[in-house]
Amino acid sequence: MAKSILQPLTNLAISAFTFILCFLLGSLVDVETTMGGDISLIMTALFISFGIHWLLFIPSYVFQTEKFYDLTGSLTYITVIVYVLYQLVQLNSSIDFRSVIIAACVLVWTIRLGSFLFWRVLKDGEDKRFRSILPSFTQLFMTWSLSAAWVFIQLLSALVAITAITKVPYDILGIVGLAVWVFGFVFEVVADQQKTKFKSDKNNEGKFITEGLWSKSRHPNYFGEVVLWIGISIMALPAMSGMQYFSLISPIFTFLLIYHVSGVRMLEARSNKKWGKDPKYQEYLRKTPIFLPKF
Repeated sequence: MAKSILQPLTNLAISAFTFILCFLLGSLVDVETTMGGDISLIMTALFISFGIHWLLFIPSYVFQTEKFYDLTGSLTYITVIVYVLYQLVQLNSSIDFRSVIIAACVLVWTIRLGSFLFWRVLKDGEDKRFRSILPSFTQLFMTWSLSAAWVFIQLLSALVAITAITKVPYDILGIVGLAVWVFGFVFEVVADQQKTKFKSDKNNEGKFITEGLWSKSRHPNYFGEVVLWIGISIMALPAMSGMQYFSLISPIFTFLLIYHVSGVRMLEARSNKKWGKDPKYQEYLRKTPIFLPKF
């Protein structure tokens, strides 16, 4: 009885903590960034992110569906970036080359990944992660809140660079950051395509992929995603000063969430349950790194 009461309270506490953490981070790094009225554009981005996710949580729970969960995240990235750029134009603030490149990288990534994930969940019929989440009001609300935080914190270094009042020339770090982003983006796209092709072959039904980039890492798509966000932070770095450097938590947060919460940990547990007794799978585990590729 106590456990049944404690779990919903824990879920709500995590949701509240998530929002407060994002609020504090936004307040910390928005010094010397563009204001949109009484609040900074960065804090406006925070409210947009949580507002969209909390609003769409309602039909998700009512209709017990997760089909638009990943798509909502992608639409939020697009909404935040487009809104911030629009406000900068309305305020006659300069949008430098760095801001354009960073915004373009975010939009290209989110449109590609969002459409890929949405197509995948429609094809598969469901996102298996949500089987135990959907029936619980508080757990589902926590999941949508974490997604809102994911969007905001992941965008934080990009938002700081785009909204920074003081602009600096696009230098060598910008070039290096863009190269890192391209590498990570291509790595993620190729990994996703290889797995999609593997799963579309009926001869591979019930099997695990060990070819292509998946022979170098057990989660090459997640590795690519972390790398591309590191690239965005490198591009954003020269535009930062003072407390704004705290926005470099973006790629760190991305790695922690992907590795320990929503991605690697869950998939490893599912794979071990499905193929754990298979000698070939055990050999694959021994030979293939879990995250960092073995080239």
